[in-house]
Parts: sequence; structure tokens; C-alpha cells
Amino acid sequence: MSTAKARTQRADSRDEDSREKTVMTKPFTTAAVVGAGTIGLSWAALFAGHGMRVRITDPRPDLAEAVDQALDQVAGQLAARGLDVSGLAERVRIADDLADAVRDADVVQENGPENVAFKRKLFSDLVAAAPAHALLLSSSSAIPSTAFTDTIEDAGRILIGHPFNPPHLIPLVEVVPGERTSQESVARAVEFYRFVGRVPVVERKEIPGFVGNRLQNALSREAIYLVEQGVVSPAELDTVMVNSLGLRWATVGPFLGAHLGGGPGGYRHMAEHIGVSMQQMWDSLGRPEQSPDQTERLVAAVEDAYASRSYADLSRDRDARQIAVLSARDSATSTEKETSS
Repeated sequence: MSTAKARTQRADSRDEDSREKTVMTKPFTTAAVVGAGTIGLSWAALFAGHGMRVRITDPRPDLAEAVDQALDQVAGQLAARGLDVSGLAERVRIADDLADAVRDADVVQENGPENVAFKRKLFSDLVAAAPAHALLLSSSSAIPSTAFTDTIEDAGRILIGHPFNPPHLIPLVEVVPGERTSQESVARAVEFYRFVGRVPVVERKEIPGFVGNRLQNALSREAIYLVEQGVVSPAELDTVMVNSLGLRWATVGPFLGAHLGGGPGGYRHMAEHIGVSMQQMWDSLGRPEQSPDQTERLVAAVEDAYASRSYADLSRDRDARQIAVLSARDSATSTEKETSS
């Protein structure tokens, strides 16, 4: 290799490293939120709570009212999580249209319908309208990005950032790259979600429903079966979860919980000694059918269980308890760090 060629390659390499460094260190100052349902409004409040300028767009006629109401409702919750909410509403602006929403965005968080054709068209428009450096993230809860980026040439910055409701409180974000998502975009997405106080987990493979919803649906299927079989009522099943597995899994998760459940022998002891009975239990798990009659019976049972309280009241109670759990975990984590230091 000639000296001149080697110098040129080194220069090209330095330029590439410089470009990557520039992208990775670019601050997150402006976010576009596309879709202002429950998830989109929650994202907008969270982003603004972390000091970002937010532009939000949605065809709903009551968008301004919905944004004002959402910010009023969650401001106290964000403050309880340690965020400065002064000037929160001033940082959120309703965009004139999609192009206006994304025109100088560092991050776009899409929250549209779970429909492949819809997302394919929308992300084609986003690629054309958003700045070249902008991350294009979808809150899709079931559809992998590869399914709707098949006709999009510039798919390297498109990936899933799936939250749990409400995302301004629940920390997890499932970061799921598509087949053509760049590693730079994955790293940038992780950086962004950490910037807004979330806990991102990068998933190694695309699978419908991702991890969280698959686990949730597996548990829901058995919960429906137990109610359907008359073992417990919906409210009683919720009581079981809240006072057992919900508590345990909120602190250690299922695998560490099982590892500790095996005593000093850990997960190995658990697997060796209850493996047979575990298989028998797996084999007995229910497979309820989602027939119209079955669905109507289940809906009626749930509505009857919680009919005495409004949606707004139940939501406030849920969020207050969620904040209490998060605060308790934060406190315990801080104590652990002080003890170990």
C-alpha cells in the first residue's frame, strides 16, 4: 500500500470516527411526538420534564385540550420523581402538521395505530421530513420494525422503543432494532432513553409482541382461565398478584426470584427438585378461547369488580402506588450503594 493511500485511509477513518462521535454526543434538545393518545401524551410530558422542547401532532380535534389536561395531571407525578416541572407546559407546542413537528427534532417518538400499512406510510414520511440525524422510534407494542420498513430505503435510524403504560412512570423501554437498523442508532436510542430516566433493554431478536407483552399475555391467559373456571374472581386474582408475585417480581424478577427460592443451592436446586412438578403444572395450564361469549363474560366480570370507582379514580390510585413502589426501590438501592461503598 502506498504511503499516500495509507494517509488517505487514515484520514477517512478519522473522519468516520469524528462523524460517529459527533452523532453520539449530539445533545437531545428537541423531540417530536407523533400521535397523542395515552402513550403519546405521557411521552410528551416525560420529555418536557427532562427539559426538552416537544412538538406534538395528532389529527384529533381536541389535541390542545388533551395536551393541557395531560400535563396538568402528570406534573405532580413528575415532580414526585424529582423532575423540575416549572415551565412544563411552555416546553410543549402543538405542531401545525407532521413536517412542522419533526423539522428540527433530534428524536421522533411515534405512537400510531398497530397497523403495518399505516406505519409503513408514516415512517416513509418521517424519513423524508425529519433531519438526517434524528432517531425515528416507534412505540409499537407488537409489530417489529422490519415489518414496516421493507420499502423504506433509509431504514438505518428506525427502530422500536416500546414503553409500558404510563411511560412517564414505568421505567422500562424495550429497544428492538430491525434487520437494517444501524448499531449507531441502537446505541443512540439507549443513550436517549437513559437521558430521559428510562431503563432501556436491547433485545437481540425481533419477535411479535417483544418480551414484556409476551410475558404479560402468557400470565393474562392463565388469569383468564382461572377466572373462567371459577377458581377466583377478577378482583381476587388481582389481590393474589399484588400481594405475592407482583411484590416479588417488582424487586428481583422471575429468574432471580427462582434462584433465591432454591435456597443456597439456587436455581439448580430449584430445577432439580421441582422440575417434574413444574412440568406437570405447565401441562395443566389453561388455553381459554377468545370467543365472543367468553369475552363478554370476562368483560362483565371485570366491570362488575371495579364498577364502584371511575377510570380517573382508579388511574390516580394506580399511579400513586406506582410512584410509591418506585420511590421505595430507589431508597433501597441508595441504601445498598451506601452500605457497599
